[in-house]
Amino acid sequence: MVKIDNIELPDFPLLLAPMEDVTDPPFRAVCKNNGADLVYTEFISSEGLIRDAIKCRRKLDIFDYERPVGIQIFGGDEDSLAMASRIVDVTSPDLLDINFGCPVKKVAGAGAGAGVLKDLNLMVRLTDACVKATNLPVTVKTRLGWDEDSKNIEEVAERLQDVGIKALAIHGRTRSQMYKGEADWTLIGKVKNNPRIRIPIFGNGDIDSPQKALEYKNRYGIDGIMIGRAAIGHPWIFREIKHYLQTGEMHHPPTVAERVGVCKQHLRKSVAWKGPRTGIFEMRACYAKYLKGLPNIKEFRNRLVVLTEPEEIEAVLDEVLTTYQGFEVAYEPIELINYHENCPL
Repeated sequence: MVKIDNIELPDFPLLLAPMEDVTDPPFRAVCKNNGADLVYTEFISSEGLIRDAIKCRRKLDIFDYERPVGIQIFGGDEDSLAMASRIVDVTSPDLLDINFGCPVKKVAGAGAGAGVLKDLNLMVRLTDACVKATNLPVTVKTRLGWDEDSKNIEEVAERLQDVGIKALAIHGRTRSQMYKGEADWTLIGKVKNNPRIRIPIFGNGDIDSPQKALEYKNRYGIDGIMIGRAAIGHPWIFREIKHYLQTGEMHHPPTVAERVGVCKQHLRKSVAWKGPRTGIFEMRACYAKYLKGLPNIKEFRNRLVVLTEPEEIEAVLDEVLTTYQGFEVAYEPIELINYHENCPL
């Protein structure tokens, strides 16, 4: 068992990484149903929460069926982060996570997200402000450092633990790398194996197969894995990894019925949470991923992306199920897209 303060997770838990414009309640539900042990909201601006920005407040929506769930916030001002922490506290998530890892220019360039990596003392002060402002367990997601010359994650881990965080998730790249190149987990392993570190350490970056998950588990000794881009359009990655860790064998690819079922579940929750117009529009980018591997599926996809009524969309999905019933989809490698530059959801 892995514990984040009073939150009990199974041995070697799998976490769904917080991703802007991706990990909304409908997507979190799909991942939870397929084996994610802990899920996170999209990141939320502390300044937006304080100003009562509608989009930011809406991101606070959480549901009992997705617990345990963490709400992630970001910002570069101590008072604002503290006030945002108190606002989050009222919504009663299971934990509060601070984003010190987002590399996009509009966030990092404004001194938040990965931008805080340039000032470790500020990172400590911001974290301390959050810990003192909330009764929730506080966790952090960050990167190895700002660039190749400032990989300070080992010191970061010790100092943030000292001010009270209960877990740390580390993406194996610097901010300068964005999502390019291969994630380097060497320093993540060093953090985990530091005898001073008592909190759970979760690794993140480039986990795109059950085989790699097992390899990194054994090589680096981390407490669990946080999965981001590999789950986009393929929420089955969680159950596939769990099955492989338990049996050493690959789980069968999702059946056509499972693919159609996930499409329907995602659609219904998207419509219920966002309303028919937005919910249907934002689902249009999902069908290609969920139905990937089915031969001659383009005709169905072309119909799905122009329909405007949920009932019509579900009728076409039923046609897909009937047409491909019994067809076995071959396993295909998961494509890790750069979701910041080309967000599919």
